[in-house]
Amino acid sequence: MSPDLVSETPPHALHAPSPPKAPRTPSAPNTPLSPDALRTVVRELAEQPEQWIHLVRLSTDERWYQRLVAEDDHEVWLISWLPGQSTGFHDHGGSRGAFTVALGELEELSLGGPDQGLLIRRVPAGTARAFGPEYVHDVRNTASGPAVTLHAYSPPLSSMAHYDLRAGGLVRTSEEGPEQW
Repeated sequence: MSPDLVSETPPHALHAPSPPKAPRTPSAPNTPLSPDALRTVVRELAEQPEQWIHLVRLSTDERWYQRLVAEDDHEVWLISWLPGQSTGFHDHGGSRGAFTVALGELEELSLGGPDQGLLIRRVPAGTARAFGPEYVHDVRNTASGPAVTLHAYSPPLSSMAHYDLRAGGLVRTSEEGPEQW
């Protein structure tokens, strides 16, 4: 397992009557949230489709996305994926993160270290993944139907670097900032 990946927890039903609030520490309101706290945010929001389902759009050109929450210490994005759409290998600019598949199914690729090589994980609806600030992965829709995901980052994304997978490992190829989102 990658050292920046927080273990996956099995799906479970959460019943929250209102949009989730991220846990806050009274003494440090802008301290980044933990991957586990971010996982809770996306899981709780996924259990409330009435909060976001009407916003979902499908785009044949590229993945569609919309920011749902923009707080000082975290943000939440809604993303739709048609078959064949992917992120390519990317990081999160030092932010911690979590995502859950609300509808459909995705596949996640990451490097597991010198002894494990390329890891490929199926990520079905109801599954949440959480990770630390150095995590690099590629998320893609290899299924035959669309997928919808919720992603949370803390602190909010300030940049994302993109990578190519080559024989020697990942090679950084570009970086983008919020002005491109």
